This record gives sequence, structure tokens and C-alpha cells, in this order.
Amino acid sequence: MRKTHFGLLPRIIVAIILGVALGNVMTEPWIRPFATFNAIFSQFLGFLVPIIIVGLVTPAIAGIGKSAGKMLLATVGIAYADTVLCGLLSYGTGSVLFPGMLDGITTTASQASQGGAEPYFTIAIPPLLDVMSALVLSFMMGLGIAYGNADVLRKGADELMAITGKVIEKAIIPLLPPYIFGIFLDMTATGQAYSVITVFAKIIVVIFILHILILLYQFAVAGLLSKRNPLKLLWRMMPAYFTALGTSSSAATIPVTLRQTELNGVSKDVAGFTVPLCATIHMSGSVMKITACALTICMMKGMPHDPVLFTGFILLLSVMMVAAPGVPGGSIMAALAPLASVLGFGEQDQALMIALYIAMDSFGTACNVTGDGAVAMVVDKIFGKKAAAGAR
Repeated sequence: MRKTHFGLLPRIIVAIILGVALGNVMTEPWIRPFATFNAIFSQFLGFLVPIIIVGLVTPAIAGIGKSAGKMLLATVGIAYADTVLCGLLSYGTGSVLFPGMLDGITTTASQASQGGAEPYFTIAIPPLLDVMSALVLSFMMGLGIAYGNADVLRKGADELMAITGKVIEKAIIPLLPPYIFGIFLDMTATGQAYSVITVFAKIIVVIFILHILILLYQFAVAGLLSKRNPLKLLWRMMPAYFTALGTSSSAATIPVTLRQTELNGVSKDVAGFTVPLCATIHMSGSVMKITACALTICMMKGMPHDPVLFTGFILLLSVMMVAAPGVPGGSIMAALAPLASVLGFGEQDQALMIALYIAMDSFGTACNVTGDGAVAMVVDKIFGKKAAAGAR
């Protein structure tokens, strides 16, 4: 008989529904075992975060290395700048719109978060490195491998990336639904879940609108530089958008993104170089989404969210996104580091971020890969041949 695949998103949705439903009827002795599991799992997650950084970022930096000179530097610079700009756009929009949407929720969330069931016990699993040490080590090792011809270390970094990916895929991802169930169970018991769900239903609508605005801005820039109609350019990229929407994978969408980018007049050589690279480093939709959700949680709980703090967070987050798309769930796992170290997110806040990110994962991926076509056009304008007349 054919097996049915019950994906991560449906499992997360079921976990949230069960957590909200059972949180209304279960008493504290029944909730405490789940609180104990969550306490241990969050320690394990905190231990893994620096290892995830080293395991994913080191081979990514080593892989970029010195492979393509000026075109590489230009592509990385454009993709990073665009990702940061989209994060800042998300923060600016949220700073204007979210206070009105969160009116009356902040005090309730802050008070509710003070309660909750205590675990029976917990196990301290201190991380081997803090986040910044892991990031600096990743860059040092990655650049050393790239420029020092360190073949043994390169193989070791690749093997560490494979191990890290397997740990995320086989240990972290399967345990996320019970972890999130425990969080929403506790939140419902303390009276916080309904307000959180109501708020994020509104925030998700804002995020979808921001996705559209980001794509319009990206192709407006590409159209201005290439002197072509940006709406026609964006329309040609729609097959890539809908493919990513269905697969939730930047890598699986590369052939479609490549074909549509060439139809937009980008030379074959430039498209073949920029599209696969941008599938790894250009994360505008993901950073925009994470920034909006993080800002919402900060506002709800009365945590600091000033422009200087969030600018630093966005700059670091955009670096952390490098190579994360290659691992299922890797983006939000890598984002946990700056969420904790810069914004001070605790266990409950991180669980909310994971649930929200997964709920909108395919839309963020679709925004990322569609924007890759715009980045390729800008790079082609700088390095490539003139677009074919038939692409107009």
C-alpha cells in the first residue's frame, strides 16, 4: 500500500490545535511532563545552535572562496544588500503598523508569560561556544580552507555539514511538533494562546503583502537598469514562484528559476552562475518574515525593539542565512542564534518563531527564488552581454 506523507506543516498545525484544546482542560500535573520535555529539548537546542553555525557557515564560506572573482563579489554584495534592505523594510513597516494591531495585547502577553507549569527537572547542556565565537570561527575556518588549500579541513567541514544536516533532519525536526504542542499547552493554560494566535493571524496578512511589495521593488530596480517593463519581467518569473510555493525548496526550483531568468534576457553564463549561488545566499523573503515575527514578539512582551538593536539583528541574521536553505528547517534553526543573542529570545519565543516560520515557509521560499531572477538581471547588466531583443 502507498504511504501517505504527513508533512511537517500539518504536524505543527495539529500540535497547535491540540495544545490549545487540551490546555483548557488539563491541570498542572498533566502539563508538567510536557514542560519537562520542553525544558530538556530547549537545552539541547541551545547546545546545537553554535554547532549549526559552524557546521553550515564554514563550508558555505569555503565553497564561495575565490571561485569567480569580481562577479562573485558583486553577486554576494548585491544579494546581501537586498536581503538587509528587505529586513529593514519589514522592520519599518512593522514599527508603523504593528502597535495599532497589538493594542491591548502587550500587557496580557507580558503578564501571562510570567506563569506556566514548572518542569519536574531539567538537564543543563551548556553550549561549547557562544554565538559570536561560533560565527567568527566559521569565517576564519571557511576563509582559511578557501585560501589555504586545506583539503583535509575542507573534507572535515563537508562531513560536519552533513552531520549537522542529519541532526536537524532526524532529531530536531521530528521533535518540533511535541515541543510546540507543549508550548501552546502551557500558553493556553496561562491564558496567552488566544491573543497570540489572533495577533499573528493579522501579522501573516501583513507579511504576505510585504512579499508582494518586495518583489515589485526588486523588479522595478531590475527593469530600471535594463530599461524593460518590470511587470513583464516579474510575470515571466511566476513559474519559479509557484514551483517554490509547491516544493518549499530553493534548490529544487533552480532549473525553473534558471529557465525563466534566461527568458528575461539574462545571458546563459551569468544566469548559470548567479541563480544557483543566489539560491543559497539571497534570502530576502525569509529575513523579512523573521524580522516581522520577531518584532511582533518583542512588542507583545515589552522587550526592546529600537532601530539600532534591530539593525544589528538584521545585519547578523542576513549573514546567518548563508547556506541554511540547503538543510530542511535550516533557516529558522540558524536564525535562533541572533534571536537569542541579540534580541534575548527565550524558549517560548523561539518556539513561536519556529511555528510561524514553518507555517509560512513556502511563501518565503517563493519570494526568495523569484527575487533571484532580479539579482541575476542586475549582475548581467554589470558583467553580461546585452539582453536579447526577443526578451522584451
